[in-house]
Amino acid sequence: MKKWILATALITATLTGAVQAKEWKTIRFGIEGAYPPFSWTEPSGEVKGFDVDIANALCTELAVKCKIVPQAWDGIIQQLTARKYDAIIAAMSITEDRKKKVDFTGKYALIPNKYVVKKGTNLTFTKEGLKGVRIGVQRATTHDKYLVDNFPGSVEIVRYDSFDDAYLDLKAGRIASVLGDAAALEEGLLNKDGGEGYKFSGPSLSDPKWFGDGFGIALRKKDKDLTAKLDAAIISIREKGIYQEIAAKYFKYDVYGE
Repeated sequence: MKKWILATALITATLTGAVQAKEWKTIRFGIEGAYPPFSWTEPSGEVKGFDVDIANALCTELAVKCKIVPQAWDGIIQQLTARKYDAIIAAMSITEDRKKKVDFTGKYALIPNKYVVKKGTNLTFTKEGLKGVRIGVQRATTHDKYLVDNFPGSVEIVRYDSFDDAYLDLKAGRIASVLGDAAALEEGLLNKDGGEGYKFSGPSLSDPKWFGDGFGIALRKKDKDLTAKLDAAIISIREKGIYQEIAAKYFKYDVYGE
């Protein structure tokens, strides 16, 4: 009888612990560190940018410690599920495909997507007009999927691990255009020395089918409590004006949208 009572008590304790919400004292954010102005890596190895500042503000709002974990874009979701970090804040679009793998907070930014070309380059942004044209994208992004879905057998998609590599090939004439979100293209190319030789071209792309409902923080599906905490914190820093102060350091327009 005593053994049965002890076993029952252990099972009860285990089940009770399983349903209790985790006490989050530290939140580890996976951040790419290669997508300015959202994130970039200093020569010292320190990651800076809008995503870093927002992550720190959210941690302050929740009264927890914040740890930034640099992570290359390729494999960023896999490393979240492998528990290398607790959340991803890396200009990640909220899409239906990604929601099959992870949960998202509500958006924390919304930016249109554009093509950038060298001045003097004239492209026609139709399936026939882009036939054989080499366009650079960052590997495994919404921009990559957009070109795959909309220009099959037409565009020659050139995939890169980072936009910096794509810009080098654009400058060298190895590709005709780069497709990315407007803020990253501005910060990474147009606003840099020599950027006056390049321009946006073609349509502004924002269809939720490919580009989602803005950028959200991605979390493991089982961490519903953390998703709720971060959701509430995003709302709170916007209500307090903290979000707007951070955004003003990086953008000349409303980066949140409606």
